Amino acid sequence: SGDLGFSAAKTVDLEVWLPGQNQYREISSISNCRDFQARRAKIRFKDGKKNSLVHTLNGSSLAVGRTLIAVMENYQRKDGSIEIPHVLEKYM
Repeated sequence: SGDLGFSAAKTVDLEVWLPGQNQYREISSISNCRDFQARRAKIRFKDGKKNSLVHTLNGSSLAVGRTLIAVMENYQRKDGSIEIPHVLEKYM
């Protein structure tokens, strides 16, 4: 989507196809904040003899409703039942 938070150097969105809306929708995102948050929180690591700032990632969990709708819409059979892909069965 191109939305960058205040501290983010780069953000990547995870989107799914929703046939009922005829569009892709975001269900999660992750941002690389480089050393911005670490600088404010004073989080460092020892790099040899020198202290250096860590780089941080910020990620959101999956938007449960949209994720469930995406599975239901993309795997619904003609009779209305839903065939959950084998690789997703243990998460459902």
